[in-house]
This record gives sequence, C-alpha cells and structure tokens, in this order.
Amino acid sequence: MAILDILVYPNPALRQETVSVIAFDDKLRKLIADMWETLYAAKGVGLAAPQVGVPLRLLVVEWEDARKVLINPRIVEESGAERSEEGCLSFPGVYEEVERPERIRVVYWDENGESRDEVVEGYLARIFSHEMDHLNGKLIIDRLSLLKRTFLRKKFERKARAS
Repeated sequence: MAILDILVYPNPALRQETVSVIAFDDKLRKLIADMWETLYAAKGVGLAAPQVGVPLRLLVVEWEDARKVLINPRIVEESGAERSEEGCLSFPGVYEEVERPERIRVVYWDENGESRDEVVEGYLARIFSHEMDHLNGKLIIDRLSLLKRTFLRKKFERKARAS
C-alpha cells in the first residue's frame, strides 16, 4: 500500500470528468487499498478518486461503524436538508457551513462487484454527498456564497503560485 498525494485546489484535475469503473481487478483493489492508506494518513472520513488524481467514479468512506467502498455511486433519492460545518482534504484548513440532504438513497457497487442499494442519514449522508460531488467535478467551494467562494478561490490561487 502507498500513501497517495491529495490534490489541492485549484488543481484542474479536481474538476476533471470521471469515468465509470468497469474492471474489478487487482489494479482497482490496489487503488482502493492506497486510498484507504491515504485517508487514514490524512485523518479524513472520505476520499474520492479524483482527489488523488484518478478520474474514476470511486470513493471510500469511514465514519463510526461504517467502512464503505462506493463504486459508480448514484443518489437516487434525497430528502430533508441540514446545514452543518464540513471540511475537505482538497481545501486544507477550510471548514464552512454547507447545506446537504439529511437522508439519501444511493445505489453503487462495492469492492467485490456486488450491487448495493442503501439509505443513509445524518452525517454519513453528508459524507456520501460530499464525496459524490467530487465525482462530478463539484467542490465544497461551489456550495458557498459568492463572497466566500471568491475569497477562498483567491487565497488558494495565491498559495498555489507561491509554491
């Protein structure tokens, strides 16, 4: 297993279109293992493949007793809404109030290629929704007010130029 580099905004790969996983092979299993290692090293709760520069529809999530690999996930139902603070490994040090669905139903395949249909609520629904945004090139910054979005965009662009 290896710890992968987590891409930081404004890296354009974070906006790249993702493709569906079609091969459940050793290469995919290695990527999943590396993503787990990376997530643990970063002390995060979720990580999407685009955040490590891989444009696949794949994410890993661990929160409390839930440890999930979601491959080609789709939200098929959502209900409720709640605002809460969240962060993102691609925006280090940023924590902002974001509105997300309170409850979602998601269909996906697990790492063994088994089809899953699951309803999740609360913070786990927030994590799933956040990570699934990454699969669509949508970032936490896109869910903020214009003022906050502009401030953070400029801040991270300055950091990127300085490094």
